[in-house]
Amino acid sequence: MLKKILLGIIVGVLLAGVVILTIQEQANAAAARERGTAGSRDQGRQGGPGAMRAGLGTWLDELTKAYEQNDREKMGQMLEEMKQRRQRFQRGMGGPGGGRRPEGMGRPGQGPLMMGRGDTSAAEYPPLSKSEEEKKILGVLDDMDKNQRRGMMNVPIADGRLLRLHTESVGAKHVVEIGTSNGYSGIWFCLALRKTGGKLTTYEIDARRASLARENFKRAGVDKLVTLVEGDAHKEVTKLKEAVDVVFIDADKEGYTDYLKKLLPLVREGGLIIAHNISMRGGRSGIADYVKAVTTNPDLETVFYGQGGGVSVTLKKR
Repeated sequence: MLKKILLGIIVGVLLAGVVILTIQEQANAAAARERGTAGSRDQGRQGGPGAMRAGLGTWLDELTKAYEQNDREKMGQMLEEMKQRRQRFQRGMGGPGGGRRPEGMGRPGQGPLMMGRGDTSAAEYPPLSKSEEEKKILGVLDDMDKNQRRGMMNVPIADGRLLRLHTESVGAKHVVEIGTSNGYSGIWFCLALRKTGGKLTTYEIDARRASLARENFKRAGVDKLVTLVEGDAHKEVTKLKEAVDVVFIDADKEGYTDYLKKLLPLVREGGLIIAHNISMRGGRSGIADYVKAVTTNPDLETVFYGQGGGVSVTLKKR
């Protein structure tokens, strides 16, 4: 049964890849006509359709290997990565391998992001730096987005901005993050915390990712705001005693409800619990239980954002 499900997922991903390649080829062809140039669309383009096909082939080989080894965590990570790559491409953000961005699109600090006609918002503008310090941090985030995203399960840029917005809006003094990865979302939090006078406590079970996160926090100049705890967060969070203003959960989906149960007593009234890779329908293993927990508790108020990777924001009522 599992094999049939996996094969269905692979077919779906392949179809998505074909759609992406078709769009890219059409865009390249249109650009070539505008420039009055001819020749192969792939020639001289690292991010052209040929490179994208090769990347998809490598991805499928890795997915097949993970399946043969019954590495469900790896399979889940790879499928989520492909989803995020597709979302970034659709927004014109580009994915691993590059690809020219259409006019009017860019990364943080590089001009407006014009959304597609099907999007609910007409336009989205990237964050603008108010100071040299903020410019440096946004530059590190941009570099991480371009060069470190693969395999790191980072939140999309839009979700990172949402984390910063909520954190600064509530004047957070203490943010707890479950799932540091390479520090990408943590740095978005720090953009707010450097203004609120707060700190970040973040948990990561993988030593390699934790080491990379420390490097990224340092080069962004926010390392003094961060306490990174290596180990199983299910156990480590029980050692927390101080109040928490914002909790962000982006780790093992089956563990979301356990994290909520252990951290909710520490969240102050008026505080927020933010969870990533969430939809109101639940769907993925563990997520349905979490959605039920945050929507049936009268002490909580939860809204769902469909943008990016899917985010729920839960208020602990006063």
